[in-house]
Amino acid sequence: MERTSEVYQTVMKRRSCRRFLPDPIPEAHFEMLVQALRWAPSAGNRQPWHFYVVKNPEIKNRLVAAAYGQTFLAEAPMVFVICAIPEVSAMRYGSRGRELYVYQDTAAAVENLLLTATSLDYGTCWVGAFNEKAVSKVLQLPEAYRPVAMIPVGKPAEKPDAPQRRKVEEILTVLE
Repeated sequence: MERTSEVYQTVMKRRSCRRFLPDPIPEAHFEMLVQALRWAPSAGNRQPWHFYVVKNPEIKNRLVAAAYGQTFLAEAPMVFVICAIPEVSAMRYGSRGRELYVYQDTAAAVENLLLTATSLDYGTCWVGAFNEKAVSKVLQLPEAYRPVAMIPVGKPAEKPDAPQRRKVEEILTVLE
């Protein structure tokens, strides 16, 4: 029998969770989540990002408003806000760094966070639907920072079913 990797099992287990229990996240798990973000790959090891963790209920409620009323953000014990810093990538890679690599890099960090949280039995949801200027104002972000994702993390209060996926034949071309 073929052995399935733990990473593969975690990938297949990950779901978008939009209902959370109020249980706090232990400090050891929080540290693992932060390290997962920190160790994401980035073009030229530029690490063009900054991460905010929002635990304050008032600030989470303001993020809900900035995210068009997605109230589950406030339910989670913490919300990670992933910010891209385009000019950090542009310093080495010019417009391609500013317009592409920085977003690939922050997406890799988000995926590390999602998979690590899943492996620890937390629910997450990749939230990209929000008013960027409003989030920047809520968090008082430096002008150079661009919020690109918000990730609520907490013990899930639901167990979502697997969503439909396109057939392999529709998404894959093998050239031999």
